[in-house]
Amino acid sequence: MNLKDLQYVVAIADHGHFGRAAEACHVSQPTLSGQIAKLESELGIEIFQRSGRTIRPSEAGAEIVAHARRALAAAQDITDSARAHRDPLSGRLRLGVIPTLGPYLMPHVLPMAREKLPLAPLMLVEDLTGVLVPLVAEGKLDAALIASDPAIAELAGVELFDEPFWVVTPANHPYVAKKSLRTSDIDPSTLLLLTDGHCLRDQALDLCSHPLSGQQNMADMRATSLETLLHLTAAGYGVTLVPQLAIESGRTSTDQLAFRPLEGPGTFRRVRLIYRRNSPRAKAAIELARLIRAALPASVRGLGK
Repeated sequence: MNLKDLQYVVAIADHGHFGRAAEACHVSQPTLSGQIAKLESELGIEIFQRSGRTIRPSEAGAEIVAHARRALAAAQDITDSARAHRDPLSGRLRLGVIPTLGPYLMPHVLPMAREKLPLAPLMLVEDLTGVLVPLVAEGKLDAALIASDPAIAELAGVELFDEPFWVVTPANHPYVAKKSLRTSDIDPSTLLLLTDGHCLRDQALDLCSHPLSGQQNMADMRATSLETLLHLTAAGYGVTLVPQLAIESGRTSTDQLAFRPLEGPGTFRRVRLIYRRNSPRAKAAIELARLIRAALPASVRGLGK
């Protein structure tokens, strides 16, 4: 057994296909299939069940795949640790970002990151919190920017800033008569939400659902992006909540929308950078956190030093 064999195991599990796994590993399919057969013979178990064109781990194989992932992550840690000891701020930094933050924060961060961290170029992965957190925990990402607390022991977090929420309405909506709004002003049945999995959706529900109104009373439309929510709002389908940086980006500018600040306790989201406590890239992640705070516009309040 060697690391190459384990790479083949993980590739097959990820792709569900020997041919695609071989292509991803840059080997021929007979080579990959032969090594898997040898490994199964060595271990005395069937790692993958083959049913027609369907390839999936057996019950025992699922445990082997999990161990293989950890072994490969540990091997990568050895390489990363050596590089980090030579220069903690050298080498590509794999950063996850949630979709409701990336398009609005990263334009402030990327130019400064390129200047201040020239030897640690950022590789961005945009996805939902529920996807990014396991990737950081498994070492597939060095850090991630999220707007919730993952509460996982092996992960450390640096709180970066508090980002206020704004209420967005059609330009002719009655709410426009107010200079600001409180959550009690908002009719939950008109609130437009992102699809399941977005932390902004959960935050909007927590803020704006009254005790006697269930989730079923929310506006029956769900979007996969803030831009879609704003188009729905402009068309008169309801109102929505948008974080400060999205308002300031200029991408929300239109005569069809009105924006009002949301006042009251908890009417903001706390953005943090998470990373593995024992990661060899921890110093780089902390330096990136400092850089992000320095790049923030004045409208959001940075936390800590």
